[in-house]
Amino acid sequence: MKLLYFVLSQPDKLDDILTEFIKQNIKDATIIDSVGMVRLLNSRYDEDELPFLGAVRAFMKPEWKKNKLILVVLEDEKVKNAIDAIENVIGNLAQNDTGVVFTVPIDFMKGFYKEDGK
Repeated sequence: MKLLYFVLSQPDKLDDILTEFIKQNIKDATIIDSVGMVRLLNSRYDEDELPFLGAVRAFMKPEWKKNKLILVVLEDEKVKNAIDAIENVIGNLAQNDTGVVFTVPIDFMKGFYKEDGK
């Protein structure tokens, strides 16, 4: 089993991604509002207080937006389906301002429901 983390940089596409998950028989996900470190610091400090932010500011969109963190517990064989569902909506994750996805193995879990009841 894996825990898939997906930081969605385009929160307006959340519903479409969740719809794609349903099509792939991925029915359980947790969605959390999130914000990146640089974006948060950029909103709280002036450039003279944190000089490195001036360089970063040029690469960021000026508007403040929250990302969405999607967490999904998946059987190993469903990881590719989940990533395909994400990329069907937002395009190639290698492009800027799409998001970041990664998985970590789950060594222990209790309370997870499988469709076969096991």
